[in-house]
Amino acid sequence: MSMTAAGVVFVVSLVAVLAVAYRYFGDYMYRVVVGRRHSVAERGIYKVLRVNPEGEQSWKAYAGSLLAFSAISLLFLYGLLRLQSVLWPNPDFPGVTNHVAWNTAVSFVTNTNWQAYSGESTMTHLSQMAGLAVQNFVSASVGIAVAVAFVRGFARRRTNELGNFWVDLTRITLRILLPVAVVGAIVLIVGGVVQNFSGGHDVTTLTGGTQSLTGGPVASQEAIKELGTNGGGFMNANSSHPFENPTSWTNWFELFLILLIPVAMPRVFGRMVGQNRQGYAILAVMGILAIASIALTNVFEIGGAGTVPHAVGAALEGKDMRFGVSNSATFGAITTLTSTGAVNSFHDSYTALGGMMPMFNMMLGEVAPGGVGAGLYGMLVLAVITVFIAGLMVGRTPEYLGKKIGAREVKFASLYILITPLLVLTGVAAAMATSNHTTMLNVGPHGFSEVLYAFTSAANNNGSAFAGITVNTGWWDSALGFAMLFGRFLPIIMVLGLAGSLASQQPVPESKGTLPTHRPLFVSMLVGVTVIVVALTFLPALALGPLAEGL
Repeated sequence: MSMTAAGVVFVVSLVAVLAVAYRYFGDYMYRVVVGRRHSVAERGIYKVLRVNPEGEQSWKAYAGSLLAFSAISLLFLYGLLRLQSVLWPNPDFPGVTNHVAWNTAVSFVTNTNWQAYSGESTMTHLSQMAGLAVQNFVSASVGIAVAVAFVRGFARRRTNELGNFWVDLTRITLRILLPVAVVGAIVLIVGGVVQNFSGGHDVTTLTGGTQSLTGGPVASQEAIKELGTNGGGFMNANSSHPFENPTSWTNWFELFLILLIPVAMPRVFGRMVGQNRQGYAILAVMGILAIASIALTNVFEIGGAGTVPHAVGAALEGKDMRFGVSNSATFGAITTLTSTGAVNSFHDSYTALGGMMPMFNMMLGEVAPGGVGAGLYGMLVLAVITVFIAGLMVGRTPEYLGKKIGAREVKFASLYILITPLLVLTGVAAAMATSNHTTMLNVGPHGFSEVLYAFTSAANNNGSAFAGITVNTGWWDSALGFAMLFGRFLPIIMVLGLAGSLASQQPVPESKGTLPTHRPLFVSMLVGVTVIVVALTFLPALALGPLAEGL
């Protein structure tokens, strides 16, 4: 079987399994987030937190609880990393420096999992398990909770209540993420992923170089990071390391875990608003964008420009030969279409246009299907913008799911759209205008692409990187930390504000002038708006980097 044919089979089989999971896992998630019964464990948590599980919150109270929880998590993780040298168990690792601790704490609390360090040689067992792995769960739960609260804004009428953040956080963690992560870890162990709790073992026979296994169970963390679409890996080589991703089928399974929740979220949306066809429409938009991105990335990598790629039939540099060029390109596309920093090949070694695709995927807002929760609420904000544009075209007040999209709603949606580009472009400008751009391994357009990729990844909470740039300095750790922090929580505030505005409305009945938002016309309009918004915002920056290099 040729490499191209194998890549097609890989993607088709993944799509087929996800199509089945969409309905059944989506229905399960729906029952979790709308259920009214609380388990004994959940009631115990509510009692400790002094939370009334039957009480609901306005959007401001919901946002306040979310920000308070995240702030406490940030302070706890920062302190843990700074003090890890005096805490048990510690394989003689010193405390993390202040700027790395700040960057890492922000990274994991924001579900970015950007790593400016080598995990197996920097973090202790306690830091990995009580700090980073815990945030892999709860930061992902925060994203799902925000998406659910946003959908409640569409589903409810004349109320200021969007649910209870603490109830959503607890249920999503205990009933969705934890069970699937346990099953996923067992499957990965069967596939050869190491499950250990030891340090200092030489593994030169498998890696070709000396590495030490420190920091906790690999298989458990691998399942957690993939399920929560997180990037942080136990090994610095991430999913190209044989201890984290041993075979081609574990490579497939990791992508399945990455996509499972984001793909199922539109089903939750459709069930909650009482129209499954609305969920199918959102899924169709995500699918069109994802398939197009995967196809283009494969085309650029298999038939990439350049003498050497043409001579060998593909761009092999930076690829793991266990997976091949096609499956590596597919992995790179999917992990940047989602909010996932996991890599099984070096994006910095991609062809110029092939390396542009991961950047473009993140610039889309990671909405196809996006991060856990973040992909759905990002796509729904774009849907609000789309119906507003459609309303302007026909001269009537736009509506989406019976809710009028007025000035207040458009302001929230517009601010959401503008925040991330502002962070990315400001950060790139600051780096290039100062001496900090000298950490680039390359000069010219490719060096600029390394800087552009770093801020795009940070502000979109992805976590992957063009590895040619050195970012473990005080300036870079601080700047990227702020990009991750603001890129996560400012958009969330806009989403919750928009949800509160929608929930307070009385739905209006459909009329002949109402734009059907479940038909192919709307799907095509939403695809167009998503791509055009990105093109208008980032095309000048892409022209200075990957486009200039590729042309």
